[in-house]
Amino acid sequence: MAIAQLDTPAQTSPNVAYLVNQYPKVSHSFIRREIAALEAQGLTIARFSIRSCADELVDPDDIKELAKTQIVLDHPRSKLLLTIARVVLQRPMAFVAALSLAFQLGLKDESGPLYHLAYLAEACVLLAWFEAANIDHVHAHFGTNSTTVAMLCHALGGPRYSFTVHGPEEFDKVRAISLAEKIRRASFVVAISSFGKSQLYRWTALEDWPKIQVVHCGLDQAFLAQDYTPIPEQRHLVCVGRLSAQKGHLLLLEAVRQLVEAGYRFTVTLVGDGEMRSQVEELLVTYGLQDCVSITGWAASQEVKAQLLKAQALVLPSFAEGLPVVIMEALALGRPVITTSIAGIPELVETGVNGWLVVPGSVESLVEAMGAALNTSPAELEQMGQAGIKKVAQQHNIDQEAAHLARLFVKSGLS
Repeated sequence: MAIAQLDTPAQTSPNVAYLVNQYPKVSHSFIRREIAALEAQGLTIARFSIRSCADELVDPDDIKELAKTQIVLDHPRSKLLLTIARVVLQRPMAFVAALSLAFQLGLKDESGPLYHLAYLAEACVLLAWFEAANIDHVHAHFGTNSTTVAMLCHALGGPRYSFTVHGPEEFDKVRAISLAEKIRRASFVVAISSFGKSQLYRWTALEDWPKIQVVHCGLDQAFLAQDYTPIPEQRHLVCVGRLSAQKGHLLLLEAVRQLVEAGYRFTVTLVGDGEMRSQVEELLVTYGLQDCVSITGWAASQEVKAQLLKAQALVLPSFAEGLPVVIMEALALGRPVITTSIAGIPELVETGVNGWLVVPGSVESLVEAMGAALNTSPAELEQMGQAGIKKVAQQHNIDQEAAHLARLFVKSGLS
């Protein structure tokens, strides 16, 4: 498939910096795809991360990205005061304004002003790096710390900025992270779903609504052009996600227990790791599910793909989400999805068409949907899978979404 190119006439593509709190990261393959697609559009993208999580990386593509990424907290502490002093001397008025802004933000946030002074110091480091790299525009992913630093850097006289809001974290603490202020100062803001856009409208002045644009997370041709693998006969489900409270693993295990007690014979693979792994493992023993539920730990993209293809369906009973990329990946591979009717998920998953939507937090609803999936023949599951392939291709093609984002970068430099 041909890559859509920038169609803004006679305009030079800006040099763009991507800023993320942790990048590359196991769960951030969608950012890596977005950057690659933007570079294919002809943009120059520099990668910056506040901190590193190199120890968690297992994907070869993430490890390659790490080599391209500058880490703010790797900046020598011995040079930090000199970096800040240089900003104070060269931009005294801007520094005072940014310092005042940092205090205002810190008074609203539970982390307090001291943390925001640290963010200001990080902004000073980035200001020097952005100037050295001739950065015209900074784009942050997630409206939390990384966007705070981008905004403070802009207040120091640095490049204009934009950011992508994913949820649910940003919507859980709108006032604490000063989301409305970040939107007011930004060139534009990206929501990853119409639901996300509606939530931003709730907290944004009417005059700032035009800044808010929907740009979906997308998949590349490695998924969209994947040769179809038929649904296996074996009753097997897969759950892909960090082992954390919001993903609903404990509810999933309760549903598995009830289905096993009702006579269903099937297996489940949990792909991922996280802070709740020990609790999940203890519950497997308590419920006696060691023979039918396994945990892989962190997995590279190719392993995630392989695990999805081994399954008849993906199950993701999350309590809070934005719009999980793994749902897009499962559908692109022709696997129906069992998931909760929250946030942007119903914009992609339709009950009886390409999966099953369940009531969030309801084990009864989850048991019913999983039972329905396990009772559905592979032929019927394949029909649902084909509907999923079509929907993802229409809504989540990374080349199309990156073309939209690239036009926003160019347009922001004209306004």
